[in-house]
Amino acid sequence: MGPGVVVTGLTLGALAVVSLLAFQANGAQGRAVAARPTATATAGGPATSAAPSTTPTPAAPTLPASSGTGTRVVYSVSSHYVWLIEPKKNPQVVAAFPVTPGTVEPTPGAYPVYSRTATTTGTDGKQIEHVVRFAQQNGVVFGFSAAVDGATPTADPKAKTGGIRSSRQDGQLLWDFAPKDTKVVVVA
Repeated sequence: MGPGVVVTGLTLGALAVVSLLAFQANGAQGRAVAARPTATATAGGPATSAAPSTTPTPAAPTLPASSGTGTRVVYSVSSHYVWLIEPKKNPQVVAAFPVTPGTVEPTPGAYPVYSRTATTTGTDGKQIEHVVRFAQQNGVVFGFSAAVDGATPTADPKAKTGGIRSSRQDGQLLWDFAPKDTKVVVVA
């Protein structure tokens, strides 16, 4: 066996090892992407899936100009969207997501978060979590929550409810962002 054969053998061996490592790295990257949950923003399904989304996520509407100042949660009655705003961060919009309203909407204005409950039963009988209450008007309590089963169905029009439902993932974001006395700005 001559020196050219040894060099060729070593080169082929090195190429085989590099190819194997590249293959393994590619597989690990694919598993990491597949394991990362993605928001699905559907009205009837769970908030996350185990596979990456193949459809583009719709862009959030622009933050309403009349949404106030400072750290706040903004809820738009017309678009049924929530924005979490922290003016000391760049960008200021920490998160924005769609929600499903109850049958009654709160009057536009600014309110403080006055109560929070980790888990309870909603007025519709569903188990809910991350309840963040901010207003009471005409006997209706208004607050954000997420159903434990992940559902965000349209509220029964026969019931007077002020619960504003989000996905579980978005409910967790809002819960972490809005402790007691955080400002909630409701815009038309």
